[in-house]
Amino acid sequence: MNSDSDLQIAGDILEVPHLLQPEREHPSTVAEFAGLARAVAADRAQWEPLVRYDATTRWYHRLRTGPGYEVWLLSWVPGQGSGPHDHGRSSGVLTVLDGALTERTDRGTRVLTAGDQRVFAPGYAHDVVNDTLEPAVSLHVYHPGLTEMPMRPASRPRPAAASPHCEARPATVR
Repeated sequence: MNSDSDLQIAGDILEVPHLLQPEREHPSTVAEFAGLARAVAADRAQWEPLVRYDATTRWYHRLRTGPGYEVWLLSWVPGQGSGPHDHGRSSGVLTVLDGALTERTDRGTRVLTAGDQRVFAPGYAHDVVNDTLEPAVSLHVYHPGLTEMPMRPASRPRPAAASPHCEARPATVR
């Protein structure tokens, strides 16, 4: 008789290097890109000194690149917004580092605060704006690297509904 409880591993599995997955230098899955964003967000000393605020235009800075991806830091003064747009063929992870941002889609409106993440697929359209009286900072990871950001016509938001392409997830950012 053979069952799960009959399974035994002889010796230490860690002593068999050929069975272990090699650690990847760069992310390649959605979960790994979201993890990269959380790791960068947690390292405040890496990004905070770089942040600048510009009342005339949105400020942005490319933090790093890797094979097929880019990591961007953006600041938002009160009232600044992206305008309705998508990210072409790129998927992305948006993580709010400081403050709050409002995301508007044709499915509704959602307020994202520090630690919230949005994961989106190619073609996902949204408008992101700082509707508060305080500045905000966000981190954006794009895969593949962002080559276009087509603007979309403004649409009237509908009541909020869960999107199959994006989910807000709390991240540990302190």
